[in-house]
Amino acid sequence: MNSFRKNIENITEEILEKSEFFLIDIVIRGNENDRVIELFIDGEENITAKDCSEISREIMEVLDENKIIPSAYRLDISSPGIDRPLRYLKQYPKHLNRKFDLTFKLAEEKKQITGVLKKIEEDELTFLSNQEVTVRFKDIIKAKVLVSFS
Repeated sequence: MNSFRKNIENITEEILEKSEFFLIDIVIRGNENDRVIELFIDGEENITAKDCSEISREIMEVLDENKIIPSAYRLDISSPGIDRPLRYLKQYPKHLNRKFDLTFKLAEEKKQITGVLKKIEEDELTFLSNQEVTVRFKDIIKAKVLVSFS
């Protein structure tokens, strides 16, 4: 990981430690003279535009004070959105009773199901598909919440 990205990550995580949010991903685009930095944050509860705005302001203050980015840049902060897979166990509880596309390891096999997250006990998640399937968090390869309009 390059030092520029690591600086952004460290600053973001330090600021987020004071809140109930955590860093999911960083995307850096553009060149040295015109950077776009996208930070995706999440929380155990839903995140609002106001939350993103306040955190953005704090991060920009630190970036500017320390001259981390010497040229023009744009900082975008948002929640990961429904199209990004979940990465951390602490993201799951707010999605109880929602439908998932899930890919996971079972022994040496790769399995895929579509099912509703029914229960979380420590690091085990139980999904209801055609049958009840319990998966350890460490065995999840990819988990995406499916949008439901009902």
